[in-house]
Amino acid sequence: MSKYESSVKQIPYSQEAVYRHISDLSNLERVRDKIPADKVGDFTFDRDSVSVNAPMVGQIAVQIVEREEPKCVKFGSQQSPVPFNVWIQVLPVDEHASKMKLTVDADIPFMLKGMVSGPLQEGLEKIAEALSKIPYE
Repeated sequence: MSKYESSVKQIPYSQEAVYRHISDLSNLERVRDKIPADKVGDFTFDRDSVSVNAPMVGQIAVQIVEREEPKCVKFGSQQSPVPFNVWIQVLPVDEHASKMKLTVDADIPFMLKGMVSGPLQEGLEKIAEALSKIPYE
């Protein structure tokens, strides 16, 4: 397994508010219109899972496998060309702010690691940045 980590992102909302939103995937409805249709198709979700069709990758489905209130949500791949897990960690800064870090642990074959490591790290940073910009009210 190969581990990738985002940089730590500051969020101007409490740990509890952020956790409440990321631990319920039905909250993705609030950002559906911000997801570019040319980058992601067949975007479906419910409280515990999300599924997308990504060009050149195919169908990807993940499900929440563990909730550790109020600090961590763990996801596991249900359908993917490569098995992976994702953790979203949220820690308090003070009562009105928190910080977040994303970690991906993926079973990338050695022959592909050189090709996918850069884009995977870049994608992880973009997701972390996007999550840090959501209004968690």
